[in-house]
Amino acid sequence: MTLRHLRIFLAVCEHGCNTTRAAEALHMTQPAVSLAIRELEGYYGTVLFDRLGRRLSLSSAGERLLGYARHITTSFDEMEDALRSAEKPGRLRVGASMTIGSQFLPDYVKAITAKLPGAEVLAAVGPSRMLEERLLANSLDLALLEGVPSSELLLTEEYMEDSLAVICPPELPFKPGRPLGLEEFRRQKFLLRERGSGAREEFERVIAGAGISVSPSWEAMSTTALVNAVISGLGISVLPERMIRGAARRGLVKVVSVEGLSFTRSFRIVRHRDKYLTPLALEFMELCRSYGREHPEPEYEGLY
Repeated sequence: MTLRHLRIFLAVCEHGCNTTRAAEALHMTQPAVSLAIRELEGYYGTVLFDRLGRRLSLSSAGERLLGYARHITTSFDEMEDALRSAEKPGRLRVGASMTIGSQFLPDYVKAITAKLPGAEVLAAVGPSRMLEERLLANSLDLALLEGVPSSELLLTEEYMEDSLAVICPPELPFKPGRPLGLEEFRRQKFLLRERGSGAREEFERVIAGAGISVSPSWEAMSTTALVNAVISGLGISVLPERMIRGAARRGLVKVVSVEGLSFTRSFRIVRHRDKYLTPLALEFMELCRSYGREHPEPEYEGLY
């Protein structure tokens, strides 16, 4: 088994389990691609593709090999790049969930590139579950997440405390200083982040612990969209406290507490347990850990 075999296997997977299209992409003949797959299967003594007529589909063994093959080939390419440009800081692929990506990641990237001129940082901002999938596929080196990863293959480190705030339109008749009771809270119309987001997972974890559940009337990937919906009087929302400060300060929304509920959480640095950390990745992780102590917290006003 060689690196060449793994690259051919990946090409077949990436082209819909079609050996002809993989051969065209690799500038090889189709029989040579098929031979390489048979050699892989013979080496491991297992079937990597189920063959139904003339169609191929990944077997369970093929699914397992796919993850390893991605990591091995990407790690090899990273080693090549690092050794051929040893004097350069290198490249970092980092993901961030929506709150971290909109409020903190720009400052992190600015700080690391100022400290290490020539460093290339490729950033991706999106839902936590999408970023987890990219870590597992080795298309990200690190991710900064609000939620707890579900895969045992991912290592996590808490690096910053955070909290969610319950916000409502100013005109709702909630008495100042009086927490909402659980039943009163449950009866509200909820405007929530989409499933899979860190904020949604934390919200559901807390209310499940209190023995209640809710069905949102609105779901959105955008915090700003939800704040605007609250301002319009469409319901209440539970969003990152840092993200609603501007609207609250301007009196556009009102922050309320709920009896017995505390929406606190941690931001996390997440990586694959088998991922080799370059000096640039280690420097970036240390910057995230120390950033809150050494820099003022960024202000986010949003567009309301």
